[in-house]
Amino acid sequence: MTPEDLATAGLRFEITGAVATITLDRPASRNSQTPTMWRTLARLGEQIPDEVRVVVVTGEGTTFSAGLDRNLLTPGGGDGQESVADLLALPDDEVSSTIRAYQDGFVWLSDPRFVSIAVVRGYAIGAGFQLALACDLRVLADDAQLCMKESALGLVPDLAGTKPLVEAVGYARALEICATARMVGASEAVAIGLALTSVPEAELATVVTDLVAALTAPLPGAVRETKALLLGAAGRQLDEQCRLEREAQTRRFRELAALMTPAE
Repeated sequence: MTPEDLATAGLRFEITGAVATITLDRPASRNSQTPTMWRTLARLGEQIPDEVRVVVVTGEGTTFSAGLDRNLLTPGGGDGQESVADLLALPDDEVSSTIRAYQDGFVWLSDPRFVSIAVVRGYAIGAGFQLALACDLRVLADDAQLCMKESALGLVPDLAGTKPLVEAVGYARALEICATARMVGASEAVAIGLALTSVPEAELATVVTDLVAALTAPLPGAVRETKALLLGAAGRQLDEQCRLEREAQTRRFRELAALMTPAE
């Protein structure tokens, strides 16, 4: 993907060692999101090399993402390439397939090959909240405000955010957050399980650096196997989960044994 493609989508992307960083780079519009951004995120997900162990998602400036670019709610508006309002003219099956393509920009962040971290300053609203929810872990500045705004617009969250929200806080709290479209502050987000921690903005970079170091310290296979086990655990019967644990541990034993065998 070229720098021009990324710039058109309002994104920056860099890889340093085992860490990939994706930055939403539309600060003039508080990092509002567009279909072009979502499609580009999906392409980035397809291109993450196996050597990457952590993917950090953040926003340029003081806001993670204020959500959907409101210009996209008018036909032909937005980034000049694609408008959400244009979906209204499509048959139902095409609406569904288009939204599926948008969702692809979010769901890849749960890939077991790496751990994804959302680093949230300021507002994470609507699509911004869902992008943070798509990540495995969320670290917040203490000024962070999270909001599932869709119901206030007569819409539903449709960027793969409902499942991780329920998994994080439970059905009742997830329903209340979505249906009321209220703001959830950083301290509450930590208290109800939406975020790992919240810290003063000046400390955020250090906290994330330490977390990345801790995540990349174990052998890659151990973290990947553990993430894969945990991702599906809630939907499995205990016998199946135990079987998968045994199979994963057997693979770990084999890899460790190979590492300890002297080369001839």
